[in-house]
Amino acid sequence: MPSGLHRALLRVFRWLPPRARRVTVRTIAPSFTVGAMALIERADGRVLLVRQVYRERWGVPGGLLDRGEGPADAVRREILEEVGLDIELVSEAAVVVEPGPRRVDLAFHARPTDDGRADDARPTSPEISAVAWFSPDALPELQPETVMALTALGRADTAVRPAGREAS
Repeated sequence: MPSGLHRALLRVFRWLPPRARRVTVRTIAPSFTVGAMALIERADGRVLLVRQVYRERWGVPGGLLDRGEGPADAVRREILEEVGLDIELVSEAAVVVEPGPRRVDLAFHARPTDDGRADDARPTSPEISAVAWFSPDALPELQPETVMALTALGRADTAVRPAGREAS
């Protein structure tokens, strides 16, 4: 598009009411699905993985956000629905954007709210066929999305922080 025409359209856009601007952007911008997942770690360092009935490899529990739902609420809800476990988030979300399938995943570190009941985790959703705790040095073959989420979480954990700021 010629730059003069582009500038003229932006000037028109500026004067549109906010609702018309949102409709315009949603019409011409690519849409993405947004999911939330968590790497849940027990006090002994073992991590929770799930097998989904429609997938070959192991992954971390999670799922898509409901309309109007925040990522932290979504991941807590999904984990309770899938494995019957209450969790506490212990990190900010690491973001993974996959342009091909048009998906954004928000990955969190979490721990069970009651470590003594962590072994009670079990499939509580028809989409989960198995649940198991694994040592980080003996992980099974993982779903590509899980590998990307773990990589993003690792980068976030080792990110350079401003002087005097500790990681939480």
